[in-house]
Amino acid sequence: MWLLHDYGNRKVRRMAEDTGLDFTDQIYALEAKYQQALRDLYTHLTPIQRLQIARHPNRPTVLDHILNMTEKWVELHGDRAGYDDPAMVTGIGSIEGRSYLFIGHQKGRNTKENIMRNFAMPTPHGYRKALRMMKYADHHGFPIVTFVDTPGAFADLRSEELGQGEAIAYNLRAMFGLKVPIITVVTGEGGSGGALAIGCANKLLMLENSAFYVASPEACAAILWKSSQAAPKAAEKLRITAQEHYRLRIADGIIPEPLGGAHADPFWASQQIKHAILDAMAELGRMNSEQLLHQRMLKFRSIGGFQEGIQVEPERKRNMKLSEANTPPADLESELANLKKKILEAKGPSDPVTIQVLEKLQEDLDTEMTKAFIAMGLDDKIKSLKLELQRAPILDQPLNKSLQEKADKIMQEFKQKLSQPGAYLGLKQKLYTVNMASRLIELKNKSEKIKNEVNQKITTTVKAKIDRLNAASQKLRNGDSLDTNLVEEVEKAKKELKDVLRSANLEIVGTRKRTNVAVPPELEEEVAKVNAEIKEEMERAVTRSDLSEKIEELKAEIVKDSNSEKVKELETEIREGIAATLSVTPVKKKVENLREKLASLTKDDADSKVVPENGRW
Repeated sequence: MWLLHDYGNRKVRRMAEDTGLDFTDQIYALEAKYQQALRDLYTHLTPIQRLQIARHPNRPTVLDHILNMTEKWVELHGDRAGYDDPAMVTGIGSIEGRSYLFIGHQKGRNTKENIMRNFAMPTPHGYRKALRMMKYADHHGFPIVTFVDTPGAFADLRSEELGQGEAIAYNLRAMFGLKVPIITVVTGEGGSGGALAIGCANKLLMLENSAFYVASPEACAAILWKSSQAAPKAAEKLRITAQEHYRLRIADGIIPEPLGGAHADPFWASQQIKHAILDAMAELGRMNSEQLLHQRMLKFRSIGGFQEGIQVEPERKRNMKLSEANTPPADLESELANLKKKILEAKGPSDPVTIQVLEKLQEDLDTEMTKAFIAMGLDDKIKSLKLELQRAPILDQPLNKSLQEKADKIMQEFKQKLSQPGAYLGLKQKLYTVNMASRLIELKNKSEKIKNEVNQKITTTVKAKIDRLNAASQKLRNGDSLDTNLVEEVEKAKKELKDVLRSANLEIVGTRKRTNVAVPPELEEEVAKVNAEIKEEMERAVTRSDLSEKIEELKAEIVKDSNSEKVKELETEIREGIAATLSVTPVKKKVENLREKLASLTKDDADSKVVPENGRW
């Protein structure tokens, strides 16, 4: 717009010179239109547009502002560790006869200067230089003025090796202990910890078109929307502008810029910064050292949502999504009940229902395992082991000793981290479910096998006698008496059936007569009521005796090895703990009363009495 205006203005002036006519009114009209268009444009800037102004290559740098504000200026160099970082500028300057220590990020005017200044991204040496100067100012009583204009700290490998994070963290801690006034002015963009490392101040001031953010809009868009094209949307969501920071009480003031940005009139912009610094110093100069420290602490505590003198809620509700790697299990009992029902209703191991259940379980388990390995930091180790396995010359041979040791070490670390209480609950649930499904399918296969063997060995004659047994049982249930011949046939059929079962390698543990006691309806209701009370009392017992942790530990041990001694010990401890708590409750008396009533019912009918055989009931 400025180029179009300049071009139009020059064209009108040239026409006036060539023709000798007076075009003053037309020039004034063009000037007025240009100013009005400029005002309209810069009054309704979007966050991403303000960020573009803050990044303008002609925007005045920190040294420009310092030289425009100060009467005297001496730049200081070095961190006393062998390197002077040009991205961080420090020095002493005077404003209206008072000395200040100035620290700031310095950008370049062109590509060559930007490379030399490292695009205003300091290394650890730069932050240590700033820290040395801040301690110097604290010792001599100089107020500190910092200028923030950086995309962030330089995050190359060398900087990380030299302790970039430690240098920033040390500055954050040290600035809260400085006993002199600290004023921070955000002149361009302030990126994350690289900006905050010199920004823990008593007063934070921001130029009208500056920005302060934890991550650049481009980086945020690439993470959340997988494309840097969504940067305008990210800039709005991040609330990076000076106006948003002032509204949120992070910034203490907004310094106006000339129309068109600070680069439109750098000297005027620098003078506005100077006046803002003097006004802030007039307020901070009335405080002693203890008051300055307290005010700085309260400022950042209020940013975090805390206010002195107001009681903090002991528990604050957070609407946050739980980590999927540590998601607590759903209703495990109902899930297992549904699983058992599906497997038992299936017609065999090759039944589509069984196959579908197993595939779904295995898919869920693989997903949870992958998430857990990544969360545990074992992903790289597993990839490395896979590469070594692929390079092995013979695949059908057993693993060599070194690979076996690596695999065992990974599994040992995995089991150790998995066994931590409350960790990886989603994975533990999936493992427990798969384990139970495997047991159910194994039992079903065994029962099917036994059933087939028994059916093969049972002859047609024996099957007819079994039908006679069933008919006799039905007569007894109906209350009919059996004649002598039928009783003899029943006993003979029992003996033949035992012989068939023994021939199928099945051990006969014992037999018992059916109990045909007619329980009154009121007694059935009482039994149901007592069962409900027992269930409630058991839940209370678990809570009172702190057995919930042992139950969680038992689940974790079952996942690792269901037949281990630890599992048996935990089961015994849990049973004893529940029994000890229940033994002193009134429910025990009700159970004893029910037993007496049932015993009195069975006494009246000798045929309904349960007869022990082979030492078993």
